[in-house]
Amino acid sequence: MTRTSNGSSPARASDLPFSARGSGERRSVAMGRSGMVATAHPLATAAGLWALERGGNAMDAALAAAGVCAVVLPASCGLGGDCFLLYYDAKTQKVTGINGSGAAPLTATPELYKERGHISRMPGRGPLSVGIPGAVDAYFTAFERWGSIRMSDLLRPAEQYARHGFALTPSGAAMIGEMAETLKAQPGGAAKTLLKDGRHAPHTGQILKNEDLADSISLLRRQGRNAFYEGELAEKIAAWMAKHDGLITQEDLAAYTSDVYPAISTTYRGHTVYTTARPSQGLILLQELNILASTDLAGMDREGAAALHLMIEAKKLAFADRNRYAGDPNFVTFPLDKLIGPERGASHFVSIDPNHARIDDPALSLIPEMVGDTTSLCTMDQEGNAVSLIHSLSAAFGSGCLVDGTGIFLNNRAGRGFSLQPGHPNILAPGKRTMHTLHCYAVTRKDGTLAFVGGTPGGDQQPQWNMQVIANILDYGMSPQEAIEAPRWTSFPGTDPANLPNPYEVRIERRFPDETLMELRRRGHTVHALPEWGSAGAAQVIAWEDGICYGGSDPRAEGLALGF
Repeated sequence: MTRTSNGSSPARASDLPFSARGSGERRSVAMGRSGMVATAHPLATAAGLWALERGGNAMDAALAAAGVCAVVLPASCGLGGDCFLLYYDAKTQKVTGINGSGAAPLTATPELYKERGHISRMPGRGPLSVGIPGAVDAYFTAFERWGSIRMSDLLRPAEQYARHGFALTPSGAAMIGEMAETLKAQPGGAAKTLLKDGRHAPHTGQILKNEDLADSISLLRRQGRNAFYEGELAEKIAAWMAKHDGLITQEDLAAYTSDVYPAISTTYRGHTVYTTARPSQGLILLQELNILASTDLAGMDREGAAALHLMIEAKKLAFADRNRYAGDPNFVTFPLDKLIGPERGASHFVSIDPNHARIDDPALSLIPEMVGDTTSLCTMDQEGNAVSLIHSLSAAFGSGCLVDGTGIFLNNRAGRGFSLQPGHPNILAPGKRTMHTLHCYAVTRKDGTLAFVGGTPGGDQQPQWNMQVIANILDYGMSPQEAIEAPRWTSFPGTDPANLPNPYEVRIERRFPDETLMELRRRGHTVHALPEWGSAGAAQVIAWEDGICYGGSDPRAEGLALGF
């Protein structure tokens, strides 16, 4: 039992102030009075702190960090990708979302893809897998609303790293090596840009430059977002797509705009949890929490089978609803308020068998495993304003296509997100946005003040890991770093026929007790044990209390949280 300084027991572990909660196993919780930045790369964290130290706010820090991420994490994000973000305004206590996800080109139809040989599913790589990039528009839209330092200054660190180079981290070098053959196979200059002599994988510490990307960032610094959507970069992208039988045109780029909206939310443990709206998968996170709200999770052993069984089953039910209903709200009508309402959560909760894993829901078999290569970041300033931002190329290096003369990798969101099956809520259509794995969250207290913001990459693992981190903080009283470092699990459709009759596989870090794994198997779960720190992801969290920022960054990745 956790106790206060005078020896008495608090009503809940989460009642303790953040300053009294424990630190992490591998890292200490970061603290700061003037601001905090948490990202998956040290250079991005440094860029965000640089913006704060210059007098910038949380959005300035987020955009400076995002620009550097686009250079130093080229497999995960970039100017040719997507972006979602949430902004918490400390004065108004409002949480606003931006959807910078790309739509399908105006000529994209199932019939066209079938004519080009893609009969049953979209291509996963190559020019036909690319959706209209939305990240750049999202960055500039956010800046126009909340930025305080010139965007040309905020993008300067990104341009410098692209032009003069940066040292590859171990995971950065390994990712390029793993994807070398994919990069060689796709049109464009990817192999020439990333591989030694265009053929060989780089090594840790090797200096990686992308001077074409530096020139592209320089254009954005001088000309703003129109350079990408209407100017020189738009011309180069459209010409490259036409040369390689892609579909994106200058008309597609010129018509693109991000969506700005009030974030959607639910209540959980006396807090309001906000997340990004459709076509983001934030609704899955809210549904999961609504299901958990029907029981006293804090009264269960956090690492015991009862708690994990409940959370795994909640995840399945929320994902099944996604598959039944969710798509671009401009094309697909579905009852969002009903799906994220407490009544739906309570109904799902009573349908869970506490002793047996669910395997008989037809919608469960429809869930694809969506694993991407993405990156997430959080920032906070001394006024308590905060940003949670997530951006991605979808899969590692997206389509694998780098537009010659720009240094820009193009995403493969259309290829990985759309369906060619009639009646599917995500069937391809011109100008349609696919249902999107990316989402992020912000949590406020009853009085409207910010409690914490967070997010993680990981495709369909995102709403599972975000649920676990939020529960770790609100139910189990952990600090941001503890909540991130705690052992975690994911539930996915398995590919091994031996798993039948349960097609689902729980992939779980071995830091959970052996008896927990045994009991999950007894309840009908197919359990695959990972190494102790074998789960992927790169969660980032920043909490706020009494003018102090408390940051956590995932040691499963190479980034860090820093404040000052």
